[in-house]
Amino acid sequence: MATEGPAMRRVQVAEHPRLLKLKEMFNAKFGSIPKFYVRAPGRVNIIGEHIDYCGYSVLPMAVEQDMLIAVEPVKTQTLQLANTNPLYPDFSTSSNNIQIDKTKPLWHNYFLCGFKGIQEHFGLSNLTGMNCLVDGNIPPSSGLSSSSALVCCAGLVTLTVLGMNLSKVTNLNMLASQNSLFLLAKYRGLQWGKVLRLEEVQTKLGVSLEEMLWITEDALHPEPYSPEEVCRCLGISLQELQTQILSPNTQDVPIFKLYQRAKHVYSEAARVLQFKKICEEAPDDTVQLLGDLMNQSHASCRDMYECSCPELDQLVDICRKFGAQGSRLTGAGWGGCTVSLVPADKLTNFLANVHQAYYQRSDRNLTFEKQSLFATKPGGGALVFLEA
Repeated sequence: MATEGPAMRRVQVAEHPRLLKLKEMFNAKFGSIPKFYVRAPGRVNIIGEHIDYCGYSVLPMAVEQDMLIAVEPVKTQTLQLANTNPLYPDFSTSSNNIQIDKTKPLWHNYFLCGFKGIQEHFGLSNLTGMNCLVDGNIPPSSGLSSSSALVCCAGLVTLTVLGMNLSKVTNLNMLASQNSLFLLAKYRGLQWGKVLRLEEVQTKLGVSLEEMLWITEDALHPEPYSPEEVCRCLGISLQELQTQILSPNTQDVPIFKLYQRAKHVYSEAARVLQFKKICEEAPDDTVQLLGDLMNQSHASCRDMYECSCPELDQLVDICRKFGAQGSRLTGAGWGGCTVSLVPADKLTNFLANVHQAYYQRSDRNLTFEKQSLFATKPGGGALVFLEA
């Protein structure tokens, strides 16, 4: 393959079985051949969970599994979407009248989000239509960002059709842990109403993450806070708490575990930096040290942030038992999947043992297991493929 411009490669489709199969399916579906193909990978957090929207870095990795879309621009203004998976029905709409029903998480809505995002970002109108056939091998609803990969793929498809380039896409995340943020800020004499993320408290105080953990121990108690206690600490009324700080779906929450949430964020942010440092220095016991950090991360997610579940905890224990140096949950939701650090020479036995211990000895769907238990090395980024 020879590189041709940013994120663009020419390929011999006949030499790539998946691309060739997609090309043949596209021809059978639309009666023509694709002009190009776009792929975007799934991703996993090796370490760093629920801290990005608090202002801290995480360590993500692209996996080999991906979304792949075959594309043909057309002269009409009709956007036709199809999927190689028969579970996902065809969809067609006008390329200049994109309507997204937010109440229904239909598969094509994720493509429309990427398409409409590019359209709105550049203020475009009178867009050309296109025929698209989507093929994905990222396990859905598993915390591996299958939906994000489809959105990114759709955005890159749209840019390529228009002959445009987007150098950077910003990912906006929701804010969280605000009550612990405000109490920590007020405790150290900051204007708590003017800080939005836990990282800002650390930056304004000019202290290390380790010192922020000490401050958390001093400022917050492990027992849950009631809304009334939060109000007393901040010097505000219950109405102000509900209308100015809490979101509509949290206004009736009876308790807030502020100490636990803040402790997870600061300790996890420190683990990410330690992980990076170990990778850079590469001591003799690198793998063991990295595995220990992953294990600590899972314990914090489970006990401090409470974003695990019994099934994930069981799977993590099984993975460690059969050879993983480190294993932890990952995925933006509550639940998700596990990511394990496994030496290459133990991989075959590891997969066989996890398969037997977690799937065969339970009522879990073995069909789902076949696409959910897999090994991967770091994968490549988003690409546009042109046929050579």
